[in-house]
Amino acid sequence: MQLFPAISPYKTEMFNVSDGHQLYLEQTGNPDGIPVLFLHGGPGAGISSAYRQFFDPEHYRIIGFDQRGCGKSLPFGNLEHNTSQLLVQDVLTIQSYLKIDKWVLFGGSWGSTLALLVAIEQPNAIISLILRGIFLARKEDYSWYLDQKGGAAQLFPEYYNEFLKPIKPKLANQSIVDAYYDIFTCDNEVHKMAAIKAWFLWEVRISKLHNQINEDQLIPDVHRAISLALLECHYIKHQCFIPENHILDNAAKIKDLPINIIHGRYDTVCKVESAYSLHQVLDNSKLSIIPEAGHSAGEKNTSQALCRATRDVFKFYKEQS
Repeated sequence: MQLFPAISPYKTEMFNVSDGHQLYLEQTGNPDGIPVLFLHGGPGAGISSAYRQFFDPEHYRIIGFDQRGCGKSLPFGNLEHNTSQLLVQDVLTIQSYLKIDKWVLFGGSWGSTLALLVAIEQPNAIISLILRGIFLARKEDYSWYLDQKGGAAQLFPEYYNEFLKPIKPKLANQSIVDAYYDIFTCDNEVHKMAAIKAWFLWEVRISKLHNQINEDQLIPDVHRAISLALLECHYIKHQCFIPENHILDNAAKIKDLPINIIHGRYDTVCKVESAYSLHQVLDNSKLSIIPEAGHSAGEKNTSQALCRATRDVFKFYKEQS
């Protein structure tokens, strides 16, 4: 199953939310189709045109936006008034603004976390969830991704050593996240950009099972690297602003929703156990562990599974209508 054709939005706008933040908001596809909200990863990754190709544009009203502080949203890179609770409110504000009663939420990585938080907050407004690369924002998930004894570091020790280089002098007295956060919020632009590059490279290098990209091409978009590094560190430093195990503890609120969980077998950014644990507490969920796939949505087998999921949701919606 191939990706759907690349198309351009029929409407783009800057959308005012609280605390002086403006969000870039776009709509693509069929204005009368099933509303689906795409929630990007990171936090801080922003949207690209590629996400639109997971949806049949004849059947879906495809909605995407750059979350606070990233992409085309303003102020760029801003950490103030940037929490999970505020992002959930932004999603609900967009839903109200667009006059949508019910919609599909589609999110990968951090986008899966945000989709789950929104669904827990307002389950009656959800048609279905399509989730990829599950991140549950637990201590063990942060540890897997960032700690020396975590799974990612054990699998990629040479890349992990490069990741630690900008902060090694600080590690005697600080955690990895605190050390990076100090550099990211300092006034030394040279040190700051070196740290941003190291953080961004760590994620990109371990995101795909088959990474054949030239190292010199791994940071084609400095703008994206800045927001992803800053916001990921900010959210992890604050445990994503939610209590430990918040999602699994509240899963009963969404247990009756149709939920399609897709996770790469060899995902080293978000461990596959997260997807399995989520599936175990959601009676109405379907889990697809994709062979020969890592974390990235752009890997062939994962892309095909995501397109298949959107087709299945459309069929389910038509049958229920």
